[in-house]
Amino acid sequence: MTGQPGQTGKSPRKNGPGVPRAAGSQASLVPVEAQSTAPTENVVGDRVLIAVQAVNISRLSTHPVPTVPGTLIVVAGAGPKDSNGAGKSSFIAMITALLGDEQWRFASGAKSVSELLFNAELAAGGGSRSWASADHGYIVGVFAGADTMDDAVTVWLRVNQEAPHLEIRWVPGVRVAAAPSEAERVARADEVWATLPRSAGRRDVVARDLTRFLYGDRIRCVSFLSTSVRSKVATNLLSQPLNEISPERVFEAIAALTGLDAELDQEREARRDEHVKRVRAARAVELLKEFEDESQTLLSTFDRRDRARVRLADALRCWRGRLARRLADAARRDESLAAEADRLRAAGERASEAINVVRAETATLKDDTLERALAEARKELTTLQSRAARLDADRAVAENAVDELRGQVPGLEERRRLADGRDVRAADAELDQARLRLNEALKALGVADREVEGARAALDDAEGGPAAAQLNALAEAGVGATGLLDALDVAEHARDDDAASDRAGRTATVLGARGWPREHAVIVDAADLPAAARALGALPGSVLVSAAGVTVVGSFEAVATGREARIKAAEQRLHRARDVQETAAGAVRAAEDGVAEAGRRLEGARAAVQLADIERRTAERRGVLAELVEALAEIGPKVGEAERRAGTLDFRTRTRNMEVERLDARRARHEADRDQARDQAAKVAADRDALGVDALAGEWGGTVEGAREWLEALSEQERPLTAEEWWRAAERRLDEALRDTFPGEDEEMPEELRFLVRERTEPGAGRTAREQATFPGVCGALSSYLRGQEEYERHRRRQIETQIVTRQRDLNAAAKGAEEAAQSTAVHRAALTAAIKARLARVAEEFEKLDTSYGGYGATLEFPVPPAPADPEQRWAWRVTPKWRRGEGQGFVPYNRRANTALMDEKAVKLVCAAAIASSGGGHLCLVLDELGRNLGKEHRREAVALFRRIGETYGITVIGALQDDMEPYAVDACGQYIKLRRSSDAMPYNEPPVIIGHDRHSERVRALASVVSR
Repeated sequence: MTGQPGQTGKSPRKNGPGVPRAAGSQASLVPVEAQSTAPTENVVGDRVLIAVQAVNISRLSTHPVPTVPGTLIVVAGAGPKDSNGAGKSSFIAMITALLGDEQWRFASGAKSVSELLFNAELAAGGGSRSWASADHGYIVGVFAGADTMDDAVTVWLRVNQEAPHLEIRWVPGVRVAAAPSEAERVARADEVWATLPRSAGRRDVVARDLTRFLYGDRIRCVSFLSTSVRSKVATNLLSQPLNEISPERVFEAIAALTGLDAELDQEREARRDEHVKRVRAARAVELLKEFEDESQTLLSTFDRRDRARVRLADALRCWRGRLARRLADAARRDESLAAEADRLRAAGERASEAINVVRAETATLKDDTLERALAEARKELTTLQSRAARLDADRAVAENAVDELRGQVPGLEERRRLADGRDVRAADAELDQARLRLNEALKALGVADREVEGARAALDDAEGGPAAAQLNALAEAGVGATGLLDALDVAEHARDDDAASDRAGRTATVLGARGWPREHAVIVDAADLPAAARALGALPGSVLVSAAGVTVVGSFEAVATGREARIKAAEQRLHRARDVQETAAGAVRAAEDGVAEAGRRLEGARAAVQLADIERRTAERRGVLAELVEALAEIGPKVGEAERRAGTLDFRTRTRNMEVERLDARRARHEADRDQARDQAAKVAADRDALGVDALAGEWGGTVEGAREWLEALSEQERPLTAEEWWRAAERRLDEALRDTFPGEDEEMPEELRFLVRERTEPGAGRTAREQATFPGVCGALSSYLRGQEEYERHRRRQIETQIVTRQRDLNAAAKGAEEAAQSTAVHRAALTAAIKARLARVAEEFEKLDTSYGGYGATLEFPVPPAPADPEQRWAWRVTPKWRRGEGQGFVPYNRRANTALMDEKAVKLVCAAAIASSGGGHLCLVLDELGRNLGKEHRREAVALFRRIGETYGITVIGALQDDMEPYAVDACGQYIKLRRSSDAMPYNEPPVIIGHDRHSERVRALASVVSR
């Protein structure tokens, strides 16, 4: 190990970071030659970073800092209070910018790199008033081969506050800004930059070309940075427990480490481009639709007017057909009417002759003898039918009465049997006797119930007994006791004596004279007397008797005797009372049964009386019914004879009347035929005059034969049409032509046409006649208007067709562009899917190797392919689920299952290193971690840091991690190089020289870098 402290003092940069000072000596290990004007890609190649220098970058010192590649480099800090404020995050962020970390978005100009420049407003203490913010600064990196420094190259990045925010130059050899003081090194940096050749001929390479020119688009750095200058902070797998990170954030972290971020952004840009082109195509459709909608109004108007011209011609033709049909029909009708008039005259003469013959036959048939005989027969029949109806009604009433009486007999006979031969008076007397016995039994039962209640109350009093409350309270307190009177067997008559019995002894003498509450006294043991007194404290008046004497807690009110004797006597009394009660209840039930039986017998006796009355009434009704049946039998033949005679006379009368009616009807028909023939003859004459054949021929403009020839030339469908159908067709065509020409209240309608249309459509009588009279004029005016609009419409149609063709061509181009963009996006997404799966498979493979190589049982990643998002602004979210085995031969367990902290920390470190190894592509890689091990447990920090170093040295990865204070003791012994940035006071805007302790097997390079640092 080689320890190299930095310079102990520095010259303050009082003139500002960008003010040049007197030039000092220039230290360079290799002579610098002018660079060729032709730009070269992959300038760094396989070289590794061996030193870095910051000029006007945050608070960092301008001293060059050597770096040992292929191991763990920890960056600690010592600020005014703790490690905060020493510039650790800015130092590692500067290294990621130098190594081309894509998270800086170099393709967009890397504007966020300019936020690393020194900012006086953020400087602490009074120094912020004396120093100016830097408008530019430099990040210098020295790259060399693995075994020699002969092929070293120095890369200079100029960071500008204004665009371009990043400019890149390089020169062979080691060429840093070396001078005795900070201010001189700042000025020397500007001088060195001015002497460096432009990297791209006449211009400098800028941010978007940094990775291509320096590293050949190879990934040289992946990072987890928490600094606020980053535009996007990737998920740090080491900043919190791994099982608290979602699968989406795990993928984001791996994507940041493996360089998939840019490809995902490209996929989102492709989706945005596709969305823009689709929107453009949709907009073209909308524009075409809007133009077509706008044009459709004109085209619809033009089409309507074209239809109006056709319909107007059809209307005129239909009008011509109406005139021809009217003339032909009138001529044919006139011929038929002439023949009809001759026929009607002959029919009238024949009807007059038939009328005279019918009148003679009718006079012969009319006579009133038959009507008088029919009236007498009907009168006799009515009298007999009325008498028979009355007799039949009386018979029905008698039958109903007998049936009703017969229906009551079975029920009365059933109830009569209940009387057992008793009459009503005897049954009624027996019922009164039964009710008296029931009343006496109820009285005895009431007396027995009261006796039972009294005996039960006496038993309850005896069981409660003297001193019951005191005995219960002492039992709850656990004190053994018994009632005084219960212990003494005293006769009932002796409870009130003043002198005690022989059995009571001295106790009775002590208790005193009559009136003392002896029944509340209890006997307790002398040792339990205090406890008993406390237990009876809530019962004032209690008396405690023991061998130690008598303790009066209160006084009682009555005298008690032997408790067991009283309870026994009360129980015997209760048993006797209950026996008497049961006997009385049985007597009541027997009395109730006797009352019910006496009631049923009385009801049977009354039913016997009713049955005798019904039998008498039934015999009377049957006699009346027999007389009525006999009378009906006698009158029946008389009614039949009267009906026969009246029917015969009625038939003869109706036959005669029918014949007369027939003759009258025939005469009426002949008269009607005669009158009809006369009326029709007059009507035919009027119809011939109304036809006006000569006027119709004038309207047609030809002869009847000409009209018939015109109609014969029509098609089969039109030839049968009537004049009215021709008129309706002509009217309909004209109305359609008017609506097509003027669909609404159109101001363009000529005044003449408006007048005619208003006249023909005015409501009221004679509207059809007005419509027919104005038809030719309306057709002429409308035809004139349509001829005037025809040329303008043809011109506008040609213009609209040209515009639609042009807009359709634009729409096809936009649709084709959208389709091509969709195909391109699909192809890009498919390729990206394959690339992501391959990259994640590579990470899973390295994760497996690292886990099995460093004490695990195997690990893998699960990453299903998610569907692409529909929103063009949404990032394509993948899910990565780390899994590992917890024992040999066991299955894989997801990372979010409960596990110990050490296992989680170990797997997180291995996963980060696996992602870094997979992204390196076999070349040297630098893994930069901010706040290394912040979330690691104290007992696992040293092991996790040592694991980083072993993996880095095994796979050639340079791991650079910034530390917090609590992590520094664990990382010092486990790292390969230790860098400590120092700033002792808030009044100092810049850091002191760093402390660097490192090991490198290339001793010459270490000594060369040490000499530069020491100066």
